[in-house]
Amino acid sequence: MKKGSRRAREEDERRDGPERRRRYDSDLKQDEIEGKGTDGEKEGIDGRNADSWRSEQPASWDDASNLGRSGGIYIPPFKSAQMMKVVEDKSSIEYQRLTWDALRKSINGLVNKVNATNLKHIIPELFAENLIRGRGLFCRSCMKSQMASPEFTDVFAALVSVVNSKFPEVGNLLLRRILLQLKRAFKRNDKPPLLAAVKFLAHLVNQRVAHEIVALELLTVLLENPTDDSVEVAVGFVTECGSMLQDLSPKGLHGIFERFRGILHEGEIDKRVQFLIEGLFAIRKAKFQSAVRPELDLVEQEDRLTHEISLQEDIDPEITLDIFKPNLQFVENEKRYEELKKTILGDECEEEEDSEGGSEDGSAEEFDEEEDEQMKIKDETETDLVNLRRTIYQTIMSSGDFEEAGHKLSQIKLEAGQEMELCIMMLECCSQESTYLRYYGLLGQRFCMINKVYQENFEKCFLQQYSMIHCLETNNMRNVAKFFAHLLITDSLPWHVFAYVRLTEEDTTSSSRIFIKFLFQELSEHLGIHLLNERLNDPLMQDSFESIFPKDNLKNTRFSINFFTSIGLGGITENLREYLKNMPRLIMQQQQASSSSDDELGSSS
Repeated sequence: MKKGSRRAREEDERRDGPERRRRYDSDLKQDEIEGKGTDGEKEGIDGRNADSWRSEQPASWDDASNLGRSGGIYIPPFKSAQMMKVVEDKSSIEYQRLTWDALRKSINGLVNKVNATNLKHIIPELFAENLIRGRGLFCRSCMKSQMASPEFTDVFAALVSVVNSKFPEVGNLLLRRILLQLKRAFKRNDKPPLLAAVKFLAHLVNQRVAHEIVALELLTVLLENPTDDSVEVAVGFVTECGSMLQDLSPKGLHGIFERFRGILHEGEIDKRVQFLIEGLFAIRKAKFQSAVRPELDLVEQEDRLTHEISLQEDIDPEITLDIFKPNLQFVENEKRYEELKKTILGDECEEEEDSEGGSEDGSAEEFDEEEDEQMKIKDETETDLVNLRRTIYQTIMSSGDFEEAGHKLSQIKLEAGQEMELCIMMLECCSQESTYLRYYGLLGQRFCMINKVYQENFEKCFLQQYSMIHCLETNNMRNVAKFFAHLLITDSLPWHVFAYVRLTEEDTTSSSRIFIKFLFQELSEHLGIHLLNERLNDPLMQDSFESIFPKDNLKNTRFSINFFTSIGLGGITENLREYLKNMPRLIMQQQQASSSSDDELGSSS
């Protein structure tokens, strides 16, 4: 019986024990809420009567000792502003602490609400805060927000890029902290912070805040002793900033891809990671996406400041910048930043000061005027232009022949100046074909015959294509040359465009010489060498052909003759050969003429 009763008691305690403890805890909380003491009186925190404790509090916020105890306590914004107004000594530690808390909250709020749409409006508000004093707060807020929302990394990088253009020390500090976080996460095998830091670094490389050497050094470290995680991180990094690395350091990126190929051939990593590498090669073959979205490209090229920090050097994150420290020169520093803010924001600060100093009626009128100005919306995203190009492309590619395409394209309503877009899209479609299609030449000829505006625009296109011909591959170059040759053969394009081409060893590159070769071979094939020679020897057009057949220098003349002879068109250089043959005789005649004129001048004197 004793054993059974003891077992029953144990079961009752096991069943009722948690309920009893919960009831006891709730009673304690209720006593704390009601303020019950030993005597049943309502008492304060330290056992004193609540009324007497309340009577001892200061009647106003003038007591400086209360102002200095705001750390860790939530103070509503209106009360914080009231406390700052009450303080008379602007250099006191209490006032500095209040401004520090307000600065921290303001920076956190602005960084947390930034996105691609409101970025241009957030930046002036951010520059209105003292970013030199709060650079540690800004960097910490950016890193925390980026880790919480990795999909907005490019937005945070664009924000940092703008701030870095005005305050390089802020961008340098953020880059150092990101690299330190990256090194620590890599040593600890902590993947989430490593992925966040790597993505942030990739977009800083895209924004030219971080140097491409940092990116290549990181990839070398990740792929030196490849594991599944390190290779996956490296693939993600190259996917994000591969386009910029291709432009800035193509040889370095080629070396990284060779390392990827070696890892793939070794076959020691997981199948999933091998598929990631194969996908990266496919992305490279299809050309990387644009490094920076147009709406996030806010800094001009000459204003960009790039920082180069090695992963091997000791990095100081300057954590003390995140903590409040009294400053003896606080007032002077604030005045200096106010002057700096005026130089950065310019007219906006002056307008704010004028609006604050003016009367309420004046401010209301200014508000109405600003509201009217804001109503004038201008599309800066070029959405209409993108839609127009898409329509032109779909019309060209879906038409059965050039007549149908010409009819459909002529029905598109173009604004003044948009005819150039039609010419550019026509040329782009032609260059992307695997082989040249006469369809594009006939289509361009049709528009040149319809309106002279298109003829002038195609002439501008010829100049643009020739100046950027080194950017095209050989096949694209051949298509473009044959397109312009068709326009020249049919007299849709005036032959004075050859004045833009200067055929000398110094003024041409290998790409431009290949383009000229394709162009003249196509002209010779359709016109014949005899008719082509007649066109090039037209007396009225000799000014335009002087740059192709130069006679200003013996070296340039020989270069032109040798070039056309090497491509099988030596027949068009007969006049140039005759000139080269007679050049010594011409030089002698010029010298005799000059000497005779000198003798006449001497005898007359």
